Amino acid sequence: MGKKKMTPSQKRQAIWGWLFITPTMLGLIILNFYPAVNTVYQAFCKTGDFGKGNVFVGFKNFQSVLTSGETWQSLWNTVKYAIIEVPLGIVIALVLAVLLQKKLAGKTIFRTLFFLPMVCAPAAVAMVWKWLYNQQFGLLNNLLNTDIAWISDPDIAWISVGIIGVWSIIGYNMVLFIAGLQEIPKDYYEAAEIDGASGLNQFFNITVPLLSPTTFFIVQTRIIGALTVFDLMFMVMDKTNLALNKTQSIVYLFYTYAFTNSNRGYGAAIVVVLVVFIMIVTFILQKLEKKLVFYN
Repeated sequence: MGKKKMTPSQKRQAIWGWLFITPTMLGLIILNFYPAVNTVYQAFCKTGDFGKGNVFVGFKNFQSVLTSGETWQSLWNTVKYAIIEVPLGIVIALVLAVLLQKKLAGKTIFRTLFFLPMVCAPAAVAMVWKWLYNQQFGLLNNLLNTDIAWISDPDIAWISVGIIGVWSIIGYNMVLFIAGLQEIPKDYYEAAEIDGASGLNQFFNITVPLLSPTTFFIVQTRIIGALTVFDLMFMVMDKTNLALNKTQSIVYLFYTYAFTNSNRGYGAAIVVVLVVFIMIVTFILQKLEKKLVFYN
């Protein structure tokens, strides 16, 4: 059976359709696909100035990256940051979302205040927290009457940076949880109350299981976000900071080699290693989804 020809009206619709999606396609190709492919290519090259004059060196960059203690230290720093930011950011946001779903005077104001860090410029956030953490004049040390080097002591600096990350992401997680809570049928809670279930029992036996799809989505996206953190580290940790080696993320390390040291081939190899690591973590999470997520 021959292919049916398009009518003039269908042709016009098809042309207009292509015209509408062409800008988006060009944007994706120029800003996403080409840089990604070029990064993988540069990972196998010794790059010259401004990414020009590439010389193919095979797996030499990957060999250097994978045998460098600095790479593994930065990856471990990133994992430690994720261990702080992801669980605390989710637990606190869930508790706040449940509380703000109840009848509470001024809850709209509280929602706005908790979400406010998400719309603040990273530079402003860094400046405020660096002032709070200042060893000599910081508000925290003055309130606690201590002399703690919050972001200069290698033993605690990564915790201090992680706390900033938790503070910054609580509002975003909270909004997603509120949306998920609104999708849970009220009948479950009414039936539980008739059976005499306490508020705590309702939370763990109804809210938590039925929120598991939302929770899993937040966990997955926040793990990826935490593993690719850069702006927070870059703004808070100065290059002369004694704790930089114990706190810099792997993306920060990529930035140092690619843009400060102009070794883009080595930097590209770091990015490829990070992408593979994220793919492995995502694969594991996808396997766990069927066991941990309850779909109503």
